[in-house]
Amino acid sequence: MPDIELAAPLRPADLHNAAAPVSVLVDASVRDRVERGRGFLRDVLSEEERPVYGATTGFGALVGFAGREEEADQCDNTLAHLGAGQGPDLPHDVTRAALLVRVWSLAQGLSGVSAHVIDGLAAMFATTFVPAVPRYGSVGASGDLIPLAYATQALRGRGHAYVGGRRLPAADALDQAGLSPLALDGRDALALVNGTSLTTAATALALDSVRASHRAIQALTCLLADLLGCDPGFLDPRLLTAYGHRGAADVADGMRKTLAGMRPSGTRALQEPYSIRCSPQLLGAAEDALRYVDGVAEADLSSVSDNPLFFPGDDLVVHGGNFFGQPAAFASDVLAMVTAQLGNLAERQLDLLVDPARNGGLPPMLASGPGRQHGMQGVQLATTAFVAEIRRAAVPAGMQSLPTNLHNQDVVPFGTQAALRAYDMAALLRLLCGSLAVGLRQAAYAGARRPTAPGCGELLDALSEAIPPVDPDRPLDADVRKAADLVTAALP
Repeated sequence: MPDIELAAPLRPADLHNAAAPVSVLVDASVRDRVERGRGFLRDVLSEEERPVYGATTGFGALVGFAGREEEADQCDNTLAHLGAGQGPDLPHDVTRAALLVRVWSLAQGLSGVSAHVIDGLAAMFATTFVPAVPRYGSVGASGDLIPLAYATQALRGRGHAYVGGRRLPAADALDQAGLSPLALDGRDALALVNGTSLTTAATALALDSVRASHRAIQALTCLLADLLGCDPGFLDPRLLTAYGHRGAADVADGMRKTLAGMRPSGTRALQEPYSIRCSPQLLGAAEDALRYVDGVAEADLSSVSDNPLFFPGDDLVVHGGNFFGQPAAFASDVLAMVTAQLGNLAERQLDLLVDPARNGGLPPMLASGPGRQHGMQGVQLATTAFVAEIRRAAVPAGMQSLPTNLHNQDVVPFGTQAALRAYDMAALLRLLCGSLAVGLRQAAYAGARRPTAPGCGELLDALSEAIPPVDPDRPLDADVRKAADLVTAALP
Protein backbone atom coordinates (compact mmCIF):
# COMPACT_ATOMS: atom_id res chain seq x y z
CA MET A 1 0.00 0.00 0.00
CA PRO A 2 1.63 3.32 -1.07
CA ASP A 3 2.01 6.22 1.35
CA ILE A 4 0.74 9.76 0.84
CA GLU A 5 2.15 12.37 3.22
CA LEU A 6 -0.06 15.36 3.92
CA ALA A 7 3.06 17.28 4.96
CA ALA A 8 4.42 17.00 1.40
CA PRO A 9 3.19 18.60 -1.84
CA LEU A 10 0.38 16.68 -3.52
CA ARG A 11 1.34 15.04 -6.82
CA PRO A 12 -0.81 13.76 -9.69
CA ALA A 13 0.48 10.25 -8.94
CA ASP A 14 -1.07 10.53 -5.48
CA LEU A 15 -4.49 11.07 -7.07
CA HIS A 16 -4.13 7.87 -9.08
CA ASN A 17 -2.89 5.93 -6.07
CA ALA A 18 -5.88 7.09 -4.03
CA ALA A 19 -8.24 5.11 -6.27
CA ALA A 20 -7.22 2.03 -4.25
CA PRO A 21 -6.47 1.76 -0.52
CA VAL A 22 -3.51 3.96 0.47
CA SER A 23 -1.91 5.12 3.70
CA VAL A 24 -2.49 8.83 4.20
CA LEU A 25 0.02 9.96 6.81
CA VAL A 26 -0.78 12.72 9.31
CA ASP A 27 2.52 13.65 10.94
CA ALA A 28 3.18 15.91 13.93
CA SER A 29 3.69 19.04 11.82
CA VAL A 30 0.29 18.58 10.15
CA ARG A 31 -1.42 17.93 13.46
CA ASP A 32 0.22 20.96 15.07
CA ARG A 33 -0.89 23.41 12.39
CA VAL A 34 -4.42 21.96 12.23
CA GLU A 35 -4.80 22.19 16.00
CA ARG A 36 -3.38 25.70 16.01
CA GLY A 37 -5.91 26.80 13.40
CA ARG A 38 -8.70 25.13 15.34
CA GLY A 39 -7.66 26.82 18.57
CA PHE A 40 -7.60 30.19 16.85
CA LEU A 41 -11.13 29.61 15.51
CA ARG A 42 -12.31 28.88 19.06
CA ASP A 43 -10.71 32.09 20.29
CA VAL A 44 -12.36 34.11 17.52
CA LEU A 45 -15.78 32.58 18.18
CA SER A 46 -15.49 33.54 21.85
CA GLU A 47 -15.37 37.18 20.80
CA GLU A 48 -18.94 38.16 20.02
CA GLU A 49 -17.96 41.09 17.83
CA ARG A 50 -16.09 38.89 15.32
CA PRO A 51 -18.56 37.07 13.08
CA VAL A 52 -17.30 34.06 11.12
CA TYR A 53 -19.14 33.04 7.97
CA GLY A 54 -20.77 29.65 8.30
CA ALA A 55 -19.94 29.28 11.98
CA THR A 56 -22.24 32.00 13.29
CA THR A 57 -24.20 32.87 10.15
CA GLY A 58 -26.41 31.38 7.50
CA PHE A 59 -24.95 30.30 4.18
CA GLY A 60 -24.59 31.88 0.77
CA ALA A 61 -27.17 34.57 0.11
CA LEU A 62 -28.52 34.06 3.66
CA VAL A 63 -25.27 35.18 5.30
CA GLY A 64 -27.09 38.16 6.81
CA PHE A 65 -29.13 35.87 9.05
CA ALA A 66 -27.94 34.08 12.15
CA GLY A 67 -27.17 30.38 11.89
CA ARG A 68 -28.29 27.70 14.32
CA GLU A 69 -27.05 27.91 17.87
CA GLU A 70 -25.97 24.28 18.39
CA GLU A 71 -22.83 23.13 16.56
CA ALA A 72 -24.35 19.81 15.47
CA ASP A 73 -27.43 21.64 14.18
CA GLN A 74 -25.22 24.07 12.27
CA CYS A 75 -23.52 21.09 10.61
CA ASP A 76 -26.90 19.75 9.53
CA ASN A 77 -27.86 23.23 8.38
CA THR A 78 -24.77 23.33 6.17
CA LEU A 79 -25.31 19.99 4.50
CA ALA A 80 -29.04 19.29 4.35
CA HIS A 81 -29.99 21.99 1.87
CA LEU A 82 -27.15 20.93 -0.45
CA GLY A 83 -28.69 17.49 -0.98
CA ALA A 84 -29.99 18.50 -4.39
CA GLY A 85 -27.63 16.67 -6.76
CA GLN A 86 -28.87 14.51 -9.58
CA GLY A 87 -27.60 12.02 -12.12
CA PRO A 88 -25.32 8.99 -12.05
CA ASP A 89 -22.66 8.59 -9.40
CA LEU A 90 -19.23 9.96 -10.19
CA PRO A 91 -16.46 7.50 -11.10
CA HIS A 92 -14.86 6.14 -7.96
CA ASP A 93 -11.36 7.32 -8.86
CA VAL A 94 -12.64 10.88 -9.26
CA THR A 95 -14.48 10.86 -5.94
CA ARG A 96 -11.56 9.51 -3.94
CA ALA A 97 -9.12 11.84 -5.70
CA ALA A 98 -11.40 14.78 -4.85
CA LEU A 99 -11.40 13.83 -1.17
CA LEU A 100 -7.62 13.51 -1.20
CA VAL A 101 -7.35 17.05 -2.60
CA ARG A 102 -9.84 18.19 0.05
CA VAL A 103 -8.01 16.65 3.01
CA TRP A 104 -4.68 18.04 1.79
CA SER A 105 -6.17 21.54 1.67
CA LEU A 106 -7.67 21.19 5.14
CA ALA A 107 -4.39 19.82 6.48
CA GLN A 108 -2.66 23.12 5.78
CA GLY A 109 -4.24 24.46 8.98
CA LEU A 110 -5.94 27.51 7.45
CA SER A 111 -9.51 26.19 7.55
CA GLY A 112 -10.09 25.89 11.30
CA VAL A 113 -11.20 22.26 11.12
CA SER A 114 -10.97 19.70 13.91
CA ALA A 115 -8.00 17.36 13.84
CA HIS A 116 -10.35 14.38 13.92
CA VAL A 117 -11.67 15.44 10.50
CA ILE A 118 -8.19 14.91 9.06
CA ASP A 119 -7.85 11.62 10.93
CA GLY A 120 -11.25 10.40 9.74
CA LEU A 121 -10.49 11.12 6.09
CA ALA A 122 -7.06 9.51 6.40
CA ALA A 123 -8.70 6.38 7.84
CA MET A 124 -11.15 6.25 4.93
CA PHE A 125 -8.32 6.12 2.39
CA ALA A 126 -6.97 2.91 3.93
CA THR A 127 -10.24 1.18 2.93
CA THR A 128 -12.28 0.71 -0.25
CA PHE A 129 -14.97 3.13 0.98
CA VAL A 130 -16.22 5.53 -1.73
CA PRO A 131 -19.07 8.01 -1.16
CA ALA A 132 -21.85 7.89 -3.74
CA VAL A 133 -21.76 11.37 -5.27
CA PRO A 134 -24.18 12.45 -8.04
CA ARG A 135 -22.56 14.06 -11.04
CA TYR A 136 -24.77 17.11 -11.54
CA GLY A 137 -25.29 20.11 -9.29
CA SER A 138 -22.04 22.05 -8.91
CA VAL A 139 -21.27 25.40 -10.50
CA GLY A 140 -17.76 25.42 -9.02
CA ALA A 141 -18.15 28.91 -7.58
CA SER A 142 -18.34 28.47 -3.80
CA GLY A 143 -16.39 25.30 -4.33
CA ASP A 144 -18.03 22.05 -5.36
CA LEU A 145 -20.74 22.47 -2.75
CA ILE A 146 -23.33 19.88 -3.74
CA PRO A 147 -21.04 16.96 -4.69
CA LEU A 148 -18.79 17.50 -1.67
CA ALA A 149 -21.88 17.67 0.56
CA TYR A 150 -22.88 14.20 -0.60
CA ALA A 151 -19.38 12.94 0.12
CA THR A 152 -19.45 14.52 3.58
CA GLN A 153 -22.87 13.09 4.37
CA ALA A 154 -21.68 9.62 3.40
CA LEU A 155 -18.75 9.99 5.80
CA ARG A 156 -21.34 10.81 8.48
CA GLY A 157 -23.28 7.64 7.63
CA ARG A 158 -25.99 9.31 5.57
CA GLY A 159 -26.88 8.72 1.95
CA HIS A 160 -25.06 5.95 0.10
CA ALA A 161 -21.53 4.73 -0.45
CA TYR A 162 -19.57 1.88 -1.99
CA VAL A 163 -17.39 -0.72 -0.28
CA GLY A 164 -15.60 -3.26 -2.40
CA GLY A 165 -17.55 -1.94 -5.38
CA ARG A 166 -20.99 -2.58 -3.79
CA ARG A 167 -23.41 0.34 -3.35
CA LEU A 168 -24.90 0.34 0.15
CA PRO A 169 -26.54 2.70 2.61
CA ALA A 170 -23.65 4.79 3.88
CA ALA A 171 -24.03 3.64 7.50
CA ASP A 172 -23.70 0.00 6.40
CA ALA A 173 -20.77 0.85 4.15
CA LEU A 174 -18.94 2.56 7.01
CA ASP A 175 -19.54 -0.45 9.23
CA GLN A 176 -18.27 -2.91 6.62
CA ALA A 177 -15.19 -0.75 6.06
CA GLY A 178 -14.48 -0.61 9.78
CA LEU A 179 -14.98 3.17 9.91
CA SER A 180 -16.84 5.32 12.41
CA PRO A 181 -19.26 8.04 11.28
CA LEU A 182 -17.57 11.42 11.19
CA ALA A 183 -18.83 13.87 13.82
CA LEU A 184 -18.77 17.47 12.58
CA ASP A 185 -19.66 20.94 13.71
CA GLY A 186 -20.71 23.76 11.40
CA ARG A 187 -17.19 24.92 10.58
CA ASP A 188 -16.01 21.36 9.87
CA ALA A 189 -18.94 20.74 7.55
CA LEU A 190 -18.52 24.00 5.67
CA ALA A 191 -14.77 23.47 5.27
CA LEU A 192 -15.40 20.05 3.76
CA VAL A 193 -17.67 21.42 1.03
CA ASN A 194 -16.35 24.95 0.45
CA GLY A 195 -13.56 24.13 -2.01
CA THR A 196 -12.93 23.22 -5.63
CA SER A 197 -11.46 19.82 -4.83
CA LEU A 198 -13.65 17.87 -7.25
CA THR A 199 -12.83 20.30 -10.06
CA THR A 200 -9.12 20.12 -9.28
CA ALA A 201 -9.09 16.32 -9.09
CA ALA A 202 -11.02 15.78 -12.33
CA THR A 203 -8.81 18.29 -14.16
CA ALA A 204 -5.61 16.64 -12.96
CA LEU A 205 -6.82 13.13 -13.83
CA ALA A 206 -7.99 14.27 -17.27
CA LEU A 207 -4.66 16.00 -17.86
CA ASP A 208 -2.68 12.86 -17.08
CA SER A 209 -4.85 10.82 -19.44
CA VAL A 210 -4.57 13.34 -22.29
CA ARG A 211 -0.80 13.55 -21.80
CA ALA A 212 -0.55 9.77 -22.09
CA SER A 213 -2.59 9.85 -25.30
CA HIS A 214 -0.48 12.73 -26.62
CA ARG A 215 2.67 10.65 -26.16
CA ALA A 216 0.96 7.66 -27.74
CA ILE A 217 -0.11 9.60 -30.83
CA GLN A 218 3.45 10.82 -31.32
CA ALA A 219 4.69 7.21 -31.33
CA LEU A 220 1.80 5.96 -33.47
CA THR A 221 2.41 8.74 -36.02
CA CYS A 222 6.00 7.58 -36.29
CA LEU A 223 4.89 3.98 -36.80
CA LEU A 224 2.42 5.12 -39.47
CA ALA A 225 5.13 7.05 -41.31
CA ASP A 226 7.51 4.09 -41.17
CA LEU A 227 4.95 1.49 -42.29
CA LEU A 228 4.06 3.67 -45.28
CA GLY A 229 7.69 4.51 -46.07
CA CYS A 230 7.27 8.28 -45.74
CA ASP A 231 10.21 10.67 -46.03
CA PRO A 232 10.91 11.95 -42.48
CA GLY A 233 12.01 15.35 -43.78
CA PHE A 234 8.91 16.92 -42.23
CA LEU A 235 10.75 16.48 -38.88
CA ASP A 236 13.95 18.22 -39.96
CA PRO A 237 15.29 20.23 -36.98
CA ARG A 238 16.06 23.24 -39.18
CA LEU A 239 12.48 23.30 -40.39
CA LEU A 240 11.10 23.20 -36.86
CA THR A 241 13.60 25.77 -35.58
CA ALA A 242 12.39 28.14 -38.28
CA TYR A 243 8.80 27.49 -37.15
CA GLY A 244 9.69 29.11 -33.86
CA HIS A 245 7.43 27.19 -31.45
CA ARG A 246 9.09 25.36 -28.59
CA GLY A 247 6.48 22.62 -28.33
CA ALA A 248 6.79 21.72 -32.01
CA ALA A 249 10.58 21.59 -31.79
CA ASP A 250 10.43 19.37 -28.70
CA VAL A 251 7.83 17.02 -30.19
CA ALA A 252 9.78 16.73 -33.44
CA ASP A 253 12.93 15.93 -31.49
CA GLY A 254 11.16 13.05 -29.77
CA MET A 255 9.69 11.79 -33.03
CA ARG A 256 13.11 11.88 -34.74
CA LYS A 257 14.47 9.68 -31.96
CA THR A 258 11.64 7.18 -32.46
CA LEU A 259 12.28 7.19 -36.22
CA ALA A 260 16.07 6.94 -35.93
CA GLY A 261 17.31 4.50 -38.58
CA MET A 262 14.20 4.78 -40.75
CA ARG A 263 14.67 4.45 -44.50
CA PRO A 264 12.02 6.05 -46.77
CA SER A 265 10.58 3.82 -49.48
CA GLY A 266 10.95 6.43 -52.21
CA THR A 267 7.49 5.58 -53.53
CA ARG A 268 5.48 8.24 -51.70
CA ALA A 269 4.43 11.61 -53.13
CA LEU A 270 6.68 14.62 -52.59
CA GLN A 271 4.45 15.91 -49.78
CA GLU A 272 2.44 13.79 -47.36
CA PRO A 273 -1.11 14.68 -46.26
CA TYR A 274 -1.26 17.12 -43.37
CA SER A 275 -2.11 14.35 -40.88
CA ILE A 276 1.50 13.20 -41.30
CA ARG A 277 3.39 16.24 -42.62
CA CYS A 278 1.93 18.72 -40.12
CA SER A 279 1.88 16.34 -37.16
CA PRO A 280 4.82 17.98 -35.32
CA GLN A 281 3.17 21.38 -35.64
CA LEU A 282 -0.19 20.05 -34.39
CA LEU A 283 1.28 17.90 -31.63
CA GLY A 284 3.66 20.70 -30.71
CA ALA A 285 0.84 23.20 -30.30
CA ALA A 286 -0.88 20.63 -28.10
CA GLU A 287 2.31 20.31 -26.05
CA ASP A 288 2.48 24.07 -25.52
CA ALA A 289 -1.16 24.12 -24.42
CA LEU A 290 -0.70 21.13 -22.11
CA ARG A 291 2.21 22.92 -20.42
CA TYR A 292 -0.19 25.70 -19.51
CA VAL A 293 -2.61 23.14 -18.05
CA ASP A 294 0.31 21.53 -16.19
CA GLY A 295 0.93 24.83 -14.43
CA VAL A 296 -2.71 25.29 -13.43
CA ALA A 297 -2.99 21.73 -12.13
CA GLU A 298 0.21 22.08 -10.13
CA ALA A 299 -1.01 25.32 -8.57
CA ASP A 300 -4.44 23.89 -7.76
CA LEU A 301 -2.93 20.80 -6.14
CA SER A 302 -1.00 23.10 -3.77
CA SER A 303 -3.92 25.48 -3.21
CA VAL A 304 -5.89 26.09 -0.03
CA SER A 305 -9.41 26.28 -1.41
CA ASP A 306 -11.84 27.42 1.30
CA ASN A 307 -13.65 30.41 2.80
CA PRO A 308 -12.96 31.97 5.22
CA LEU A 309 -9.29 31.34 5.96
CA PHE A 310 -7.73 31.69 9.40
CA PHE A 311 -4.26 33.12 10.02
CA PRO A 312 -3.43 32.68 13.73
CA GLY A 313 -0.05 34.39 13.49
CA ASP A 314 -1.71 37.58 12.26
CA ASP A 315 -4.86 37.29 14.42
CA LEU A 316 -6.77 37.44 11.15
CA VAL A 317 -9.89 35.91 9.64
CA VAL A 318 -10.15 36.65 5.92
CA HIS A 319 -13.38 36.23 3.97
CA GLY A 320 -12.70 35.95 0.25
CA GLY A 321 -12.96 33.81 -2.85
CA ASN A 322 -10.36 31.04 -2.76
CA PHE A 323 -13.15 28.60 -3.60
CA PHE A 324 -13.65 30.07 -7.10
CA GLY A 325 -12.65 27.50 -9.69
CA GLN A 326 -11.91 29.73 -12.67
CA PRO A 327 -8.28 28.60 -13.23
CA ALA A 328 -9.28 24.95 -13.58
CA ALA A 329 -12.28 25.93 -15.69
CA PHE A 330 -10.08 27.70 -18.23
CA ALA A 331 -7.48 24.90 -18.08
CA SER A 332 -10.11 22.21 -18.64
CA ASP A 333 -11.51 24.11 -21.60
CA VAL A 334 -8.01 24.24 -23.09
CA LEU A 335 -7.68 20.53 -22.37
CA ALA A 336 -10.95 19.91 -24.21
CA MET A 337 -9.71 21.78 -27.28
CA VAL A 338 -6.44 19.83 -27.25
CA THR A 339 -8.34 16.56 -26.89
CA ALA A 340 -10.59 17.39 -29.81
CA GLN A 341 -7.70 18.11 -32.18
CA LEU A 342 -5.67 15.10 -31.02
CA GLY A 343 -8.73 12.90 -31.53
CA ASN A 344 -9.26 14.39 -34.96
CA LEU A 345 -5.63 13.64 -35.87
CA ALA A 346 -5.88 10.00 -34.78
CA GLU A 347 -9.15 9.51 -36.68
CA ARG A 348 -7.74 11.12 -39.85
CA GLN A 349 -4.63 8.95 -39.68
CA LEU A 350 -6.77 5.82 -39.42
CA ASP A 351 -8.84 7.05 -42.37
CA LEU A 352 -5.66 7.46 -44.41
CA LEU A 353 -4.49 4.00 -43.40
CA VAL A 354 -7.64 2.18 -44.55
CA ASP A 355 -7.93 4.06 -47.89
CA PRO A 356 -6.20 2.22 -50.76
CA ALA A 357 -5.86 5.49 -52.67
CA ARG A 358 -3.54 6.85 -49.95
CA ASN A 359 -2.14 3.88 -48.03
CA GLY A 360 0.39 2.73 -50.60
CA GLY A 361 -1.75 0.00 -52.15
CA LEU A 362 -2.85 -1.86 -49.04
CA PRO A 363 -6.32 -3.44 -49.30
CA PRO A 364 -9.37 -1.28 -48.55
CA MET A 365 -10.22 -1.29 -44.85
CA LEU A 366 -7.07 -3.41 -44.44
CA ALA A 367 -9.36 -6.39 -44.99
CA SER A 368 -7.90 -9.81 -45.65
CA GLY A 369 -9.98 -10.60 -48.73
CA PRO A 370 -12.17 -7.49 -49.09
CA GLY A 371 -15.86 -8.33 -49.35
CA ARG A 372 -15.46 -11.66 -47.60
CA GLN A 373 -13.68 -9.82 -44.77
CA HIS A 374 -14.16 -6.25 -43.56
CA GLY A 375 -11.04 -5.59 -41.54
CA MET A 376 -11.14 -2.19 -39.83
CA GLN A 377 -14.53 -1.10 -41.18
CA GLY A 378 -16.41 -1.33 -37.88
CA VAL A 379 -13.58 0.28 -35.95
CA GLN A 380 -13.48 3.21 -38.35
CA LEU A 381 -17.22 3.74 -37.96
CA ALA A 382 -16.78 3.82 -34.20
CA THR A 383 -13.92 6.34 -34.39
CA THR A 384 -16.15 8.66 -36.41
CA ALA A 385 -18.70 8.48 -33.58
CA PHE A 386 -16.01 9.10 -30.95
CA VAL A 387 -14.78 12.22 -32.74
CA ALA A 388 -18.32 13.54 -33.14
CA GLU A 389 -18.93 13.05 -29.42
CA ILE A 390 -15.70 14.80 -28.52
CA ARG A 391 -16.51 17.75 -30.78
CA ARG A 392 -19.99 18.07 -29.32
CA ALA A 393 -18.53 18.16 -25.81
CA ALA A 394 -15.72 20.61 -26.57
CA VAL A 395 -17.82 23.77 -26.25
CA PRO A 396 -16.09 25.91 -23.58
CA ALA A 397 -17.76 25.80 -20.18
CA GLY A 398 -15.60 28.26 -18.26
CA MET A 399 -17.15 31.39 -19.80
CA GLN A 400 -20.82 30.38 -19.62
CA SER A 401 -21.51 32.17 -16.36
CA LEU A 402 -25.07 32.26 -15.00
CA PRO A 403 -25.93 34.26 -11.87
CA THR A 404 -27.47 32.27 -9.01
CA ASN A 405 -27.95 32.30 -5.23
CA LEU A 406 -29.86 35.62 -5.15
CA HIS A 407 -26.96 37.17 -7.08
CA ASN A 408 -24.53 36.36 -4.29
CA GLN A 409 -22.89 34.13 -6.89
CA ASP A 410 -23.37 36.64 -9.70
CA VAL A 411 -20.45 35.21 -11.68
CA VAL A 412 -19.63 31.52 -11.71
CA PRO A 413 -16.88 29.59 -13.54
CA PHE A 414 -18.60 26.22 -14.17
CA GLY A 415 -15.24 24.59 -13.54
CA THR A 416 -16.81 21.35 -12.36
CA GLN A 417 -18.61 20.84 -15.67
CA ALA A 418 -15.48 21.76 -17.60
CA ALA A 419 -13.32 19.34 -15.60
CA LEU A 420 -15.70 16.37 -15.67
CA ARG A 421 -16.30 16.94 -19.38
CA ALA A 422 -12.52 16.91 -19.97
CA TYR A 423 -12.28 13.66 -17.98
CA ASP A 424 -14.92 12.02 -20.20
CA MET A 425 -13.31 13.30 -23.39
CA ALA A 426 -9.94 11.96 -22.31
CA ALA A 427 -11.42 8.46 -22.11
CA LEU A 428 -12.67 8.75 -25.70
CA LEU A 429 -9.27 9.97 -26.85
CA ARG A 430 -7.69 6.83 -25.37
CA LEU A 431 -10.10 4.74 -27.46
CA LEU A 432 -9.10 6.67 -30.58
CA CYS A 433 -5.46 5.87 -29.80
CA GLY A 434 -6.37 2.22 -29.38
CA SER A 435 -8.29 2.22 -32.65
CA LEU A 436 -5.36 3.68 -34.57
CA ALA A 437 -3.01 1.21 -32.92
CA VAL A 438 -5.16 -1.75 -33.99
CA GLY A 439 -5.23 -0.34 -37.50
CA LEU A 440 -1.44 -0.06 -37.62
CA ARG A 441 -1.06 -3.61 -36.37
CA GLN A 442 -3.51 -4.79 -39.07
CA ALA A 443 -1.68 -2.78 -41.75
CA ALA A 444 1.49 -4.74 -40.98
CA TYR A 445 -0.47 -7.98 -41.42
CA ALA A 446 -2.20 -6.75 -44.59
CA GLY A 447 1.01 -6.10 -46.50
CA ALA A 448 2.73 -3.01 -45.16
CA ARG A 449 6.50 -3.22 -44.94
CA ARG A 450 8.37 -4.11 -41.78
CA PRO A 451 9.33 -0.87 -39.96
CA THR A 452 12.91 0.14 -40.65
CA ALA A 453 13.36 2.21 -37.46
CA PRO A 454 14.16 -0.03 -34.47
CA GLY A 455 11.92 2.05 -32.21
CA CYS A 456 8.97 1.60 -34.52
CA GLY A 457 9.71 -2.10 -34.87
CA GLU A 458 9.59 -2.54 -31.10
CA LEU A 459 6.23 -0.79 -30.90
CA LEU A 460 4.79 -2.92 -33.70
CA ASP A 461 6.10 -6.09 -32.06
CA ALA A 462 4.41 -5.14 -28.78
CA LEU A 463 1.13 -4.52 -30.59
CA SER A 464 1.42 -7.74 -32.61
CA GLU A 465 2.02 -9.76 -29.46
CA ALA A 466 -1.05 -8.27 -27.76
CA ILE A 467 -3.46 -8.06 -30.73
CA PRO A 468 -4.00 -10.97 -33.16
CA PRO A 469 -4.49 -10.10 -36.85
CA VAL A 470 -8.06 -9.55 -38.01
CA ASP A 471 -8.47 -12.66 -40.12
CA PRO A 472 -11.29 -13.66 -40.12
CA ASP A 473 -13.48 -10.77 -38.94
CA ARG A 474 -14.22 -10.66 -35.22
CA PRO A 475 -15.48 -8.10 -32.70
CA LEU A 476 -12.63 -5.66 -31.99
CA ASP A 477 -14.00 -3.70 -29.03
CA ALA A 478 -11.83 -5.51 -26.49
CA ASP A 479 -8.80 -5.30 -28.78
CA VAL A 480 -9.19 -1.52 -29.07
CA ARG A 481 -9.27 -1.21 -25.28
CA LYS A 482 -6.26 -3.49 -24.90
CA ALA A 483 -4.31 -1.54 -27.51
CA ALA A 484 -5.26 1.73 -25.81
CA ASP A 485 -3.91 0.43 -22.52
CA LEU A 486 -0.70 -0.66 -24.19
CA VAL A 487 0.10 2.52 -26.09
CA THR A 488 -0.86 4.92 -23.30
CA ALA A 489 1.29 3.02 -20.80
CA ALA A 490 5.10 2.96 -20.95
CA LEU A 491 5.94 2.70 -24.63
CA PRO A 492 8.89 0.66 -25.92
